[in-house]
Amino acid sequence: MKIRPYRTSDWPAVERIMQEGIDTGVATFETKPKPQNKWENESVPGSQLVAEGQNGSVLGWIILWPVSDRCVYAGVAEVSVYVSKDATGKGVGKALMKDLIRLTEEKLNIWTIQAGVFEDNPASLALHKACGFRVLGTRKRIGKLRGVWRDNMQLERRSNLVGID
Repeated sequence: MKIRPYRTSDWPAVERIMQEGIDTGVATFETKPKPQNKWENESVPGSQLVAEGQNGSVLGWIILWPVSDRCVYAGVAEVSVYVSKDATGKGVGKALMKDLIRLTEEKLNIWTIQAGVFEDNPASLALHKACGFRVLGTRKRIGKLRGVWRDNMQLERRSNLVGID
């Protein structure tokens, strides 16, 4: 497996993997994948990475989203990470997260990465904790998914290299 920048030709696999996550009911409040142009043009530039298997298939992806257009939050972004159902439990998510963290500190000048995770998604929670995220708290009944109110755990990872002055 290798981690590399996303290419436009990866879109069908990215969209398929996102749909797999949506179908679990524990990955996101989204009910359908974001459109390709939004995914490519509204995310943090340079933050889109994919994990590629030995056969060239996309095993998973990770991306950052701006949390605000206010300049004070320029170094704060929200992470989305998805792994193909065929590649879960094989270290794909951790490899993507570690490369993204390195990228945020070396090139993107991101000092805080935040995430929202459903309480009934232990794999995602474990991944984030293993990569240095801490739980800030839980937003109770923050939104409905398929007509049911859901809680969302808020996590963050603060850089030890960027934004410490």
